[in-house]
Amino acid sequence: MPTFIAADGTRLAYHLRGEGETLAVLPGGPMRASAYLGDLGGLTAHRRLALLDLRGTGDSAVPADPATYRCDRMVEDVEVWRAHMGLEHMDLLAHSAGAALATLYAARYPHRLRRLLLITPNPSALGMRATPEDRLAAAGLRTREPWFEDAFPAFRAWLAGDADFDDVFLPFFYGRWDDTARAHSDAEPEQTNEEAGERYFADGAFAPDATRAALAALTAPVLVYAGELDGGPRPDLARRAARAFPNAETAVQPGAGHYPWLDDPEFFLRRTRAFLDRSARSALPTAD
Repeated sequence: MPTFIAADGTRLAYHLRGEGETLAVLPGGPMRASAYLGDLGGLTAHRRLALLDLRGTGDSAVPADPATYRCDRMVEDVEVWRAHMGLEHMDLLAHSAGAALATLYAARYPHRLRRLLLITPNPSALGMRATPEDRLAAAGLRTREPWFEDAFPAFRAWLAGDADFDDVFLPFFYGRWDDTARAHSDAEPEQTNEEAGERYFADGAFAPDATRAALAALTAPVLVYAGELDGGPRPDLARRAARAFPNAETAVQPGAGHYPWLDDPEFFLRRTRAFLDRSARSALPTAD
């Protein structure tokens, strides 16, 4: 397991899986260890995935200052990691809350990115968030599921702030509530640093206007990837987020929830590979 030292002295770990050209990967959660990403639907057969455990998660050390769990404070971790891996320019994939960190990185270091994939992204860095109405509308697409009748009232109460999180509505986050989804969901508590997750979106983490302005310098192509059944983001929110990037496209995976590589690995692999393997002539970064 390779490690490197962040600017503040925290030892951070990452995991290498697969063969081929490196694809750097940032996990979501927020602050969930990268293990939940698995092989990203089989991408390891085509790319060498470098999956970062953010500080205080997985095999990475707990920082001396817990304030450094805030999303914007970790941008430099990503830049030190890139340099450590010897990548002049990198392809970067980020999932969910990790997309907020990737967006801030793209704004601060646009010349370091070759391609950027934001998978079911949290667009908070752009001043956007999925609303309770978004999530309920997505949940309403699942009325034919056998678990819907029990799950929907609990989900609605949680979104309204009238109840605590309840495992009964976990199926809403997956396109298929099968044994694979259950095992994936069951692993979440032990993989997540809850204290760090509470600090990730702390006040001051984002300056959306400044971020949007800085993204004008990003020449790398961007793929904003949504699941048809996901409430955060819904496809429409993903499309609006994509407009913040000069060279972006969107993809919507049919029947997918928040973890599309689990719901239909073949579709996910085909679509992400098409983006990654496309000619990069128009996306070559300018000189530093």
